[in-house]
Amino acid sequence: MTNEVTVPLLPCASIDDIVTFYEVLGFNTTHKQRKPNPYVALQREDLHLHFFEIAGFDPEQSYGSCLVLTSDIGALHRAFAAGMRTAYGKVLVSGTPRMTRPRARKNYDGVGGFSVIDPGGNWIRVVQKAATTRTPATTSAGRLAKALANAVVQGDSKGDVQQAVRILDNALARPQADDDPVAQVEVLVYRAELAMVLHDQETATEMLGRVDRVVLSADETERAAPTFETAADLAAALR
Repeated sequence: MTNEVTVPLLPCASIDDIVTFYEVLGFNTTHKQRKPNPYVALQREDLHLHFFEIAGFDPEQSYGSCLVLTSDIGALHRAFAAGMRTAYGKVLVSGTPRMTRPRARKNYDGVGGFSVIDPGGNWIRVVQKAATTRTPATTSAGRLAKALANAVVQGDSKGDVQQAVRILDNALARPQADDDPVAQVEVLVYRAELAMVLHDQETATEMLGRVDRVVLSADETERAAPTFETAADLAAALR
């Protein structure tokens, strides 16, 4: 048999909150019921997500997760980000719901990905299809790039923000003369993002301030352009 379709069925505390959030991301409701059990089916092009409501459900304790394979993670992330900016005036980078930015995943063999954490606490993990994977923007094998890769595994894949913070803080505490400035910018911006997840606005502001003081050549500035866009989103979220 071919052409089978698997649709994730995920828990939430409120299907109404789920619908409101996913409409921001461009989804439409294809089915919604209250009885015998609260249930909603959502669709965005070929992406289908279904949710069921549980009374008293705590999103912070959710283990709900699924993978979404796409040929262009950048385009999907930009579409989701645009929806958030229109609805909320900013990209949601802290709290629940929120969205991480596309990054190469060491534990996915370098394949890029990002995650949407929805109001039900479900992690929708968007991953670039391996056959169409493009070379990541950062190819440095320096210590900062390695620290960033390890931190992304902990923070973005496992959701262990505290461990990701420890990895980055350790790397930032011992700067070296041959550190790649672009990797430094990426580490600082990711550290700022993690600080915001932890509701630590003081550290987030400090890290973004340090980004502005990194000296870059014209070529390095171009390489770091996507990271500067993320920094701008973080700065807007701090206001």
